[in-house]
Amino acid sequence: MGNEEREQKFFDRQEAEKLLPRIEPLLVDAIAKKKKLEGVEQEFSQVRNRILLYGGIIPPFSYLSERRQEREQLTKAIRTAIESIEETGCVVKDLDLGLVDFPTLHEDEEVYLCWKLGEKRIFYWHRMDEGFAGRKPLDSATPDSDAPKPN
Repeated sequence: MGNEEREQKFFDRQEAEKLLPRIEPLLVDAIAKKKKLEGVEQEFSQVRNRILLYGGIIPPFSYLSERRQEREQLTKAIRTAIESIEETGCVVKDLDLGLVDFPTLHEDEEVYLCWKLGEKRIFYWHRMDEGFAGRKPLDSATPDSDAPKPN
């Protein structure tokens, strides 16, 4: 969308849950690519350390060039996946945990419906300043019977 501001979208639980089948594969792909990227970054770090430790060593330029291209492709793919998810109006909060928040209104306050990869439905919400640790069941009075316990 470029630099223009996206109009804030507010979701109800049903609207947010309808997006999960679209969001989940993008999130899974981004997480897998992030793990690969971390492996590539670790290789670069090991090569740097070897050069510093042994000095004068000739780096494997061709191999490093291929890995640099792979790093760029992975970074771009991760960015694209996150942008595709966030174009729906939700927010990727933590790629390592697979956390996605959906803005909503609760008693005229802007809060988030909170979903974690692996959960079948959206069971929790939290205030904007609380984050994952502050998750509360959507209906504390009658929590869903299949809702997992908060982590």
